Amino acid sequence: MKKLVTALALVGSLGAGAAQAQVMIDMRMITCAEFTAMPPADAALTSAWLSGWFNQKIGSTTVNLEGFAKNVESVTKWCGSYPKETVMSGLQRAIAPK
Repeated sequence: MKKLVTALALVGSLGAGAAQAQVMIDMRMITCAEFTAMPPADAALTSAWLSGWFNQKIGSTTVNLEGFAKNVESVTKWCGSYPKETVMSGLQRAIAPK
């Protein structure tokens, strides 16, 4: 967990003039327990990435900040009920054809 949080913080703090090092995070592996335990800044960065992934999957090209906040709240609530699930699995279920 500490590695994930540290990696996310590092990714968020790297600027254009940073060294050539890369940090890769497999977003499919972030569990709900890890997501809900993140510091607010890391959770916001992760939520923004997940929102972009989700919106690309459904073909949305618009940004709705109120909708984004509601979606983050909904995912956080869902994660509270399923701490061992991955956040990505919950999002995949949300966009699956019904």
